[in-house]
Amino acid sequence: MPSLRQKVIQKRILSTFAQWFFQGVVVLAPIGVTIWVIVSLFNWVDNFLPNLLNFLFPVQFASVNGQIPKVTGLGFIVALTLVVLVGWLSSLFFVERLVAVFDKILEKTPGVKIIYSVVKDFLEAFAGNKKKFDQPVLVNVDANEVWRVGFITQQNTEHFGLKDYVTVYVPHSYAISGITYIVPPERIKKLPKGVHAAEAMKYVVSGGVTTVEE
Repeated sequence: MPSLRQKVIQKRILSTFAQWFFQGVVVLAPIGVTIWVIVSLFNWVDNFLPNLLNFLFPVQFASVNGQIPKVTGLGFIVALTLVVLVGWLSSLFFVERLVAVFDKILEKTPGVKIIYSVVKDFLEAFAGNKKKFDQPVLVNVDANEVWRVGFITQQNTEHFGLKDYVTVYVPHSYAISGITYIVPPERIKKLPKGVHAAEAMKYVVSGGVTTVEE
């Protein structure tokens, strides 16, 4: 039978091994997940072009077993160029007017307008000219002195019959969902100027694990 000292040594070795293992997981997991997401997105975009061409022109472009041979990186470059080109064209005056007309048509089309308007507003809230998630605040919606980190999305909710109320979106931790609150201004505290919107969002999504950079 192993002695008490041997048991203590074995326990320390196992404890040290477990500590190193979990430390390795902490280091490698974020890197692995990030690489997996980037590679998956790259491959999806890269496969889009040949699949689209094969669908539109199955006879003209097919050369190998009825499929277009894939050139690694070509689809991604074409998709990136197309998005940048559309962004540049949409900034031109006459094209902007055409986009505005097409935008109104889609927003008035039954069924389509719901999907189109929601997706458009969501993307513009993050990256468009009408950014919404750029005002991080603390909002009190539960018990007294219990605060949530949120983002002001509307300064006026008079259209709901609440003249002096503010709309605040509170994201969930480890999720892409959230809750929208309509609260009076006195239930809102502004965060210090040094806390940027990206830092506040990262703090909430991580469940408070991520530290806020000064």
